[in-house]
Amino acid sequence: MKKILLLLLLSTVSFAQNVNRKYISHTWKNNVLEIKTSDGNYLIKPYSDKVIETSFIPNDETFNPNSEAVIKIPEKKKYKFSEGKNNLQLTTNAISVSVEKSPFKISYIKKGKPFFSEKTGFIKKNDSTQILQFNISKDEKLYGGGARALGMNRRGNRLQLYNRAHYGYETHAELMNFCIPMVLSSNLYAVHFDNPAIGYLDLDSKKDNTLEYETISGRKTYQVIVADTWEELVSNYTDLTGKQPLPARWVFGNFASRFGYRSQESVEGTIRKFEEAKIPVDAIILDLYWFGKTIKGTMGNLDWDKDNFPNPEKMISDLNKKNIKTILITEPFILTTSSKWNETVAKDVLVKNKQGKPCTWDFYFGNTSLVDIFKPQGKEWFWGIYKGLINQGVGGIWGDLGEPEVFPSKAITAAGKADEVHNIYGQNWAKLIYEGYQKDFPNQRPFILMRAGYSGSQRFGMIPWSGDVSRSWGGLQSQMEIAMQMGMQGLAYMHSDLGGFAGDYYDNELYLRWLQYGVFNPVFRPHAQEDVASEIARKDIVTREKARKAVELRYQLLPYNYTIAFENSVSGKPLMRPLFFEEPTNEKLLIEKESYLWGNDFLIKPITKSGVTSTEVYFPKSSNWFDFYSGKKYESGTTKTVPVTETEIPTFVRGGSFIPMTKTMQNTTEYSLENFDLHFFFDESVASSKGKLYNDDGTTPNAFDKGMYEILHFESANNGKNVTIKLSAETGKKYSSTDKNVMLYVHNIKAKKVVVNGVVASSETLAEIIKLPVEWKKNTTIEIKIEY
Repeated sequence: MKKILLLLLLSTVSFAQNVNRKYISHTWKNNVLEIKTSDGNYLIKPYSDKVIETSFIPNDETFNPNSEAVIKIPEKKKYKFSEGKNNLQLTTNAISVSVEKSPFKISYIKKGKPFFSEKTGFIKKNDSTQILQFNISKDEKLYGGGARALGMNRRGNRLQLYNRAHYGYETHAELMNFCIPMVLSSNLYAVHFDNPAIGYLDLDSKKDNTLEYETISGRKTYQVIVADTWEELVSNYTDLTGKQPLPARWVFGNFASRFGYRSQESVEGTIRKFEEAKIPVDAIILDLYWFGKTIKGTMGNLDWDKDNFPNPEKMISDLNKKNIKTILITEPFILTTSSKWNETVAKDVLVKNKQGKPCTWDFYFGNTSLVDIFKPQGKEWFWGIYKGLINQGVGGIWGDLGEPEVFPSKAITAAGKADEVHNIYGQNWAKLIYEGYQKDFPNQRPFILMRAGYSGSQRFGMIPWSGDVSRSWGGLQSQMEIAMQMGMQGLAYMHSDLGGFAGDYYDNELYLRWLQYGVFNPVFRPHAQEDVASEIARKDIVTREKARKAVELRYQLLPYNYTIAFENSVSGKPLMRPLFFEEPTNEKLLIEKESYLWGNDFLIKPITKSGVTSTEVYFPKSSNWFDFYSGKKYESGTTKTVPVTETEIPTFVRGGSFIPMTKTMQNTTEYSLENFDLHFFFDESVASSKGKLYNDDGTTPNAFDKGMYEILHFESANNGKNVTIKLSAETGKKYSSTDKNVMLYVHNIKAKKVVVNGVVASSETLAEIIKLPVEWKKNTTIEIKIEY
């Protein structure tokens, strides 16, 4: 009996809040529940049926309503509020907040079951550290916290929230460039801590079923987000913090990039190499040599080194005539030895010390200060630099070292001390560029490549990359986890330096495997240090020809890739998706960190070790799967050993899916849907399926919202004897559609007869693939019936 009483007592203690916190009163007004307690006030408000925000304001503080992350306006709906003798309850259609008055306790309930609750809630330590503490269940897996290499389930880790580069990392990196104060649970909810100050996110490191958010200052505000599926959970979060604008179509092409091109001649010669080898390319990225001859001492010049780039305007103009975008690296650091130092001091655009003077410190590149982008004149000055470069013809901006790489606590910005704004520097840097484009170049989609950001950075068009990864097999092995985790946290364009960056490891097998993985990445951008040829066109002829297959496939998949990018822009769905999106209760998949889904219809298994000739693949039970290259069928819910060739990684297509493709091109400006291929992977077990292809001009911002688009819809219906394929089009009000020639490939079928719009058609059949040319006139619907 004594043991039972003890267990009950322990249970009560673990789920009760701060015993000193006493309920005093409450109000329910304008969809906000305000609760006055002995040590502060709670504000609890729904943003929607599936998002509720809770803030605690200690008695010695005033509420700061400003969020760096949230842009959603709370929906004007009627939510239920009730009061019992010892209980308050706020209820939406999907989530309830239950508040017990004594002992004081806040719990969150979904489908009648508590899933999350405050443990002590807010507590303040003697060292002024502020903590929000919660109970979690003993078996849930935890994800989030930004970009890290820790394994998919990050439970058991205490994660520092301080954006910092990790040079040359491989399979383990506890702290990296994107520290997002967000946790996602395998129980299909997420908690976002809405405060940018530095701190820690403790994911049950003490093994006592406790989640803690720890910070030095700022808002004690968090949002609880619920959903019925993983896709919906990410969508609800990006509804809250913003969707990623659709990038320009050229962003899905091939980049020439390395550290770095030292001269105008080197840039022009590199592009000639691509042209001569007939290898597709859309952009070239210039590292820091464009503004200085040396790595050290020149950062902050932010202007052309005319000795090595004598005529940059002509160079950029010539590249633009070839439809090659020029992208320049920039950093926010202004060295005291740079040509811009005196100007930035005179214009008062730098961060300050406590004496009100420009704050300076030493780091690898020299003695420096930092542009205060939180100050209006700092933001205006920095945008003036970018505006001048864009007017010269520059097609994209690379923002490096934006953690900021070194930002001492002594520095003071217009928005607060360094440690209060450190994690949002990169986000606000991207914001100033994005908003500058909207103001001065409203007809261009920005390209903003950044190494650091925060919750919601996706809404400013940020294209993140995973930092200076080791050029090794270990470096490759961590990339899928980083990209999938970041996609779940809204930043769906996380990608890596293909081939790896740090080190001069010459391994063509590694290079090819990384590029083959890159085909099914948000951005295809080989990059490396100066001594290593990262560009496909500069490889030895054997490696070059093997790599050519990868880059050509990347271009052939443009219709599919651009369509899943469009889906991300409207729904927030990640481009790279963990397999547990398919099977959320499969314990093995909850920790799977290599295989992933590319969009909805591709299953990818990267090869991350040398000499692999076969590998095991699990095929999710939601569908049968077909080898993209051989057509071999794999049954749903099975694990099979599959062969691996040196020219491609294992790639599978969902049964019943439509995969739109096009022919190889030299550049995305040649892209056209007047002629394209449509592959339908027939599966007898699939009664019906749908697919689509999104199209616009590839350059106009917000083309979908402006009605400047078309969406081609594909449907299949199978009755066991016939399969009917229907092609239809949805056209925006301001889009002029054209006739199309579609080469339809129906895989895995032997046809007895093919009828198109009621007329028997001739088709070519080879190895159970029907090849059928279809003339598709605009504003018409095509119906194809295949008897088998």
